[in-house]
Amino acid sequence: MPAPDAGAGYFVPSGSGSRHEIAPGVEIRTTATSGMMLSVVHFEAGSQLPDHSHPHQQMGVLVSGRLEFVIGGLTRILGPGDVWRIPGGVPHRARAIEGPAEAIDVFHPIREDYL
Repeated sequence: MPAPDAGAGYFVPSGSGSRHEIAPGVEIRTTATSGMMLSVVHFEAGSQLPDHSHPHQQMGVLVSGRLEFVIGGLTRILGPGDVWRIPGGVPHRARAIEGPAEAIDVFHPIREDYL
């Protein structure tokens, strides 16, 4: 029989991981392997992530709420299930509209600033 903590690194309990407020009203919780990072991003109603870019590739899916998302100058209103793909270096921003929103993002390579 395996030791009680065997495989503990395979599972991450809800609400755990590294936490950062990346903009007023925008919180990110992250967990990473050696090559990729998964994050859960919570937007309070009306909060926004300002225009920024980073060298990391990013893909995400909106889990709940609605976001006005701008990528490379193109604006879209996203709802649950909508997916975005952002190549490294492309400016982007997001704003929660009509209430709070929650998204899942994946980064490659991992973002050391979010560990």
